[in-house]
Amino acid sequence: MAQSPTLPALDVWLLVRTHPYGAVGSTASLADALRTTYGSRFAVWHTSELLLGVQEGRLFLRTLGGQEVPAPKVVCVRQTPCTMQHDREVTLLRHLERMGATLINPLEAHLTCRNKVWQLQELALAGLPVPDSLSYTTSPLDGVVRTPGLDAPCVVKSVNGYGGKQVFLAPDLALLCDVAGSLADQVPVVLQQYVAPSHGRDLRVVVVDGAPVAAELRTARGDALVSNLHRGGSATLCQGSYPEAEALAVRAAQSLGLTIAGVDLLFSATGEHTVCEVNAVPGWRPGMTAVIPAIIDCIDRHLDAYRLADSTKAPAMQRSSPTLRP
Repeated sequence: MAQSPTLPALDVWLLVRTHPYGAVGSTASLADALRTTYGSRFAVWHTSELLLGVQEGRLFLRTLGGQEVPAPKVVCVRQTPCTMQHDREVTLLRHLERMGATLINPLEAHLTCRNKVWQLQELALAGLPVPDSLSYTTSPLDGVVRTPGLDAPCVVKSVNGYGGKQVFLAPDLALLCDVAGSLADQVPVVLQQYVAPSHGRDLRVVVVDGAPVAAELRTARGDALVSNLHRGGSATLCQGSYPEAEALAVRAAQSLGLTIAGVDLLFSATGEHTVCEVNAVPGWRPGMTAVIPAIIDCIDRHLDAYRLADSTKAPAMQRSSPTLRP
């Protein structure tokens, strides 16, 4: 391959897939804030704009026009993990990590969050409260729903669904058995304990760098089960109203290795909370004014670590040189 022209090395990327990224309000707001903060050291890249490979034993990134693209120091990933394909976006994120970029969030955390069972495994091992759940691998669903001990009502959700999609309440086992044969079998589902006191409402806490920076109480429209805003729900900002829940959200994010997380918590009859699920690429509303500054502080911390590492390299090399004696 011929040598290609090289673009300037940048400090910070916002990596997205959808054109245009402005279709998601929080992502557009974050891009504007990062551009204001870092100026020419920042760029938005779409996954469709980049080629990746190996040349003469060196990993490279390249534009479709043939320009070499140096990996940045920090990449803020704004693509829902559940929509990532292993041989496409996941491969690009892995390539960036291998080229030395710091991903927010790390690839391993994105992979964990894309599968609800993987999430449950880590949350349970961390000792955090989660609903009782049942899933499977290659068993037929119409057989799984007849398993002794399965209780109804129960919540049925795809292991890789997002945004409140592919979620419904099965009020009894007879109905669950009837619909099992009609459900898509490309991916398994999770059959999860129904937490009745939280029907149609939950608490979303946004965590950044180990701190709760925003919270909202979300309520479904009518008698709907899910309370996601784009499914017709409404929300009221409530940061500080549920301190124990916010502390639980921080622990949930940390147990999954997430620097930025949206943690959805269910309400119990006794006032305690259960972790419903954790999102690696959360959205936020304009009223959540602390989120973007917290993300920028997080990025600055990583950039400072790079600067500190660079500043110690040269002195270390000098100290390792042999001393000349007269």
